[in-house]
Amino acid sequence: MKSTIIHEDAALLVVHKPAGLATQTAHFGQPDLVSELKNYRKSKNEDTYIGVIHRLDQPVEGLLVFAKTPEAAKRLSAELSDKTLVKKYSALICGKPSEQQGTLTDYLQKDARTNLSAVVPSTAKGAKSAKLSWKLIKSFSTAASAYSLVEIELFTGRHHQIRVQMSNAGYPLLGDTKYGSAQSQKISAQAGITSVALIEDYIEFVHPQSKKRLSFKTAYPSEWKIC
Repeated sequence: MKSTIIHEDAALLVVHKPAGLATQTAHFGQPDLVSELKNYRKSKNEDTYIGVIHRLDQPVEGLLVFAKTPEAAKRLSAELSDKTLVKKYSALICGKPSEQQGTLTDYLQKDARTNLSAVVPSTAKGAKSAKLSWKLIKSFSTAASAYSLVEIELFTGRHHQIRVQMSNAGYPLLGDTKYGSAQSQKISAQAGITSVALIEDYIEFVHPQSKKRLSFKTAYPSEWKIC
């Protein structure tokens, strides 16, 4: 398996998805995490049901929780809807924010032809509200550049949301060739960042059977040597 199982019990799996692996795909022959987990369960002679609760973009790595039963999927999905399932992200951004924390509220529009999203006026056709909060963890400066490590929490789940909103705010993610700037790409090359510098590194939820609150944290990607 390309992914790593962090936790497993009778009701669920917590998995670290690597960058480059799709969470789930309809394209025949393309590897994806859900197929990996189904094959894993099959190898143990188990029911191969995998309930998808949330997803990560293919270039992004991080923690995901999957249900092993329909009942667990229903309860975890309800937690996602009512925000009791907490997800936090870390990202490396180009630039150094003048504030220690902030909130971004925008409207996003997805272009199905290009698979890109953009910040648009609220009146634009298909515009959807998008909100996130960020907190500055640490900034790094050299003679030629500045970049920062930030923690991000989403209030909505839009297509490429973090990447689009941070870029629109003037802080594109390192390693992001779709929404990056010339400066962010220059810093990425200098730092050896080849994947989108974004990870869902923290997840917290109530276990659907035991009702205990569980939390999981993973390390920054090995590529982030500059941290």
